[in-house]
Amino acid sequence: MQVKVSARHGHLDESTQAEIREKAEKLLHYFERVSLIEVTVELRGLQKHAEILLNAEHKHDFVAHAEAEDLQAAVAAAVEKMKHQIKHYKEKIQDHRRNPSHGGPDGIRE
Repeated sequence: MQVKVSARHGHLDESTQAEIREKAEKLLHYFERVSLIEVTVELRGLQKHAEILLNAEHKHDFVAHAEAEDLQAAVAAAVEKMKHQIKHYKEKIQDHRRNPSHGGPDGIRE
């Protein structure tokens, strides 16, 4: 699993990149089958913009954007949005397996 951190319109020092990488890696607690996490931050203007792209097995891709005046707050908000997307996806998959679309209440056709 790879975590890439990049910046537009500026430069991030190594400690800031490490903090962002650490926040992004927390997403692995929610979805294990991650192959790549890309975090891109835009440093132009007063508002800092963070974008997270998460690529997982079986062509599952997730995207989250967030803006804030503080860079770390923008990254934290984007990570939080990504968590919600992953949880929603996992609930959807689990509900699909529990509720068969055909058959009676137990999923058995008569």
